[in-house]
Amino acid sequence: MTTLLIAEHDNEVLNAQTAHALTAARALGQPVHILVAGAGCAAVADAAARLEGVERVLLADDASLAAQLAEPVSALIVGLAERYDAVVAAATTTGKNLLPRVAALLDVMQVSDIVTVVSPSTFKRPVYAGNAIETVETSDTIRVLTVRTTAFDAAGAGEAAPIDTVPAAADPGLSRHVSDEVARSERPELAAARIVVSGGRALGSKEKFDALMLPLADKLGAAIGASRAAVDAGYAPNDWQVGQTGKVVAPDLYIACGISGAIQHLAGMKDAKVIVAINSDPNAPIFALADYGLVGDIFTLVPELTEAL
Repeated sequence: MTTLLIAEHDNEVLNAQTAHALTAARALGQPVHILVAGAGCAAVADAAARLEGVERVLLADDASLAAQLAEPVSALIVGLAERYDAVVAAATTTGKNLLPRVAALLDVMQVSDIVTVVSPSTFKRPVYAGNAIETVETSDTIRVLTVRTTAFDAAGAGEAAPIDTVPAAADPGLSRHVSDEVARSERPELAAARIVVSGGRALGSKEKFDALMLPLADKLGAAIGASRAAVDAGYAPNDWQVGQTGKVVAPDLYIACGISGAIQHLAGMKDAKVIVAINSDPNAPIFALADYGLVGDIFTLVPELTEAL
């Protein structure tokens, strides 16, 4: 049989998370097809076809799929599912929105957030905010999997695979797209950035958050993250949140400023290669995880660090 990987995209550009999810899909040991569902997304299909190890790309280009709502896309996937014994997607907001519905319609168990493929039916996934790793074996005939992409290297480029056109399924008419509110930034995308600087509630206000974090990020060419407490306090937008209920990142360098290190936050960044913590509390939990720590006032140390850089 074959594995079906769901491409993540904006109808124009293939999201880099798809290449990481492809590595996990290939670890199942079966040929991989990629489904590109959207409208006006032929360029995305071309990019997906050039990923290494892709046997075939399925292109569903239809106006009903323009917003990639979970209901019409899941109906499409379910219609294709009998040809496959695994359906895989990145564990992003899109994948987490789509695949539970697919699993429910197929009446199978979803295995979420896998970090290791032990065998085609056995997987490892984090539980308890990443403090334990659970091994899950499924006997379902169709495996529905979301992948923690930070645990897998991105697939490289390969020879172009053939692209087949498939029709969209009938729209269930259960939802409709109203509007998009998209945040634009010149900085790297948080989930894929090599360097991330994050601020916590200790920064005290949005003005102070911006005054300290933005210059430091600009010096390093870094993405900006925030703790949940900082986001809840209104210092940073929701899409900057790093943690169990935010984005999971694994950059080469992670700098945590004024973040104490709650379990929820550590679950989202503990796989960073080098972690630097700046905090006034020498007993802050973040220091137990940090490779380098600075104990002191962030309002003094962060500007000094920025100036030194």
